[in-house]
Amino acid sequence: MSRTIVTMPGDGIGKVVLPEAIRVLDAVGFEAEYVEADIGWEFWQKEGNALPQRTLDLLAKHPIALFGAITSKPKDQAAGELDPALKDKGFVYYSPIVGLRQHFDLDLCIRPCQSFEGNPLNFIRRTVEGFEEPKVDVVIFRQNTEGLYAGVEWTDPPAHVKDALNTHPKFKRFYDVPGEDLAVSTRIFTRHYTNRIVKKAFEYADKFGYSSVTICEKPNVIRETSGMMREEGKKIAKEYPDIALKSTNIDAQMMWLTKNPEDYGVIVAGNMFGDIVSDGFAGLVGGLGFACSANIGERCAIFEPTHGSAPKYAGYETSIVNPTAMILSACMMLDHLGEKERAGRIREAVATVLKEGKVRSYDMMKMSGSPDVISRGAATTTQITDAIIEKL
Repeated sequence: MSRTIVTMPGDGIGKVVLPEAIRVLDAVGFEAEYVEADIGWEFWQKEGNALPQRTLDLLAKHPIALFGAITSKPKDQAAGELDPALKDKGFVYYSPIVGLRQHFDLDLCIRPCQSFEGNPLNFIRRTVEGFEEPKVDVVIFRQNTEGLYAGVEWTDPPAHVKDALNTHPKFKRFYDVPGEDLAVSTRIFTRHYTNRIVKKAFEYADKFGYSSVTICEKPNVIRETSGMMREEGKKIAKEYPDIALKSTNIDAQMMWLTKNPEDYGVIVAGNMFGDIVSDGFAGLVGGLGFACSANIGERCAIFEPTHGSAPKYAGYETSIVNPTAMILSACMMLDHLGEKERAGRIREAVATVLKEGKVRSYDMMKMSGSPDVISRGAATTTQITDAIIEKL
């Protein structure tokens, strides 16, 4: 069955790796019409909107998308790069991927971090006898639309906001701070979406045979929001007696993941902590070149690597970036569409290429990302994709 897939290359290396993923999808026999949508920095510069309405309309019609990467810059830099005709007209930059998550209510962010045999970047630890390489197989469920990334924040908050905050006794010491010296960001959890992501995490663990779900938050300090997630975890865990419920603090978790990563299966967290812990585990399985993700809501799903746009690499005459994260994100799309056999074939091909070790990107060879890495034996982006397709 042919489908329409919206492609959003975005910025930088997103424009490089997304076409490579489509080459692999074609090679595995997945039939689709790909429609490219406008998103990213150039549209912010030209239009004052990195996420044009026409792109939202296209996704509403065709709600499955592959996304490459995005460039985001601080507020002052973003304003400085606007077309001169648009400056001082009230345009404010917002991250388009965050905008997509909120517009389409893509509340579930799923980030698998799984090590492949033979990857020289896999985590290795010292033992009494020498060294060992533990198998890492962790899937992070990150709440995507609430928490610190909900965007409810102010610099120089209005008087009525300060008055409302001042009803909390711990805010009183900030009330007399001059407005221009006061910045406030809120961390908002709702029970509905907190329950939903914890429930989905348990469902995933049950479906794919994981023995535990870990709530990774900070309830001993951030008592209300982290406490709500921990509370919902306890409720839902009663429905899954064969799956252990664990609870870790985010700071301690970042230490433990380099001591005993094999002890964790599915991890669920709010937006910021989920972002942190998923990057931590990604570092154990090869870095962001292997980190794939899905943003899933009730009516739309967008699949993307978690790396950034890395604009310097996009400018190289011959691309050296590792396309594996984008290819694995396409596999997650296939899973979502019920194409599990094709997704499995691609993952097996990726695993075979990594295990053989004949074709390796510069990061797998532990080189700095300079243009001369190809002359020193590193594979180009296209060569990595070619090797994966050959194994199909």
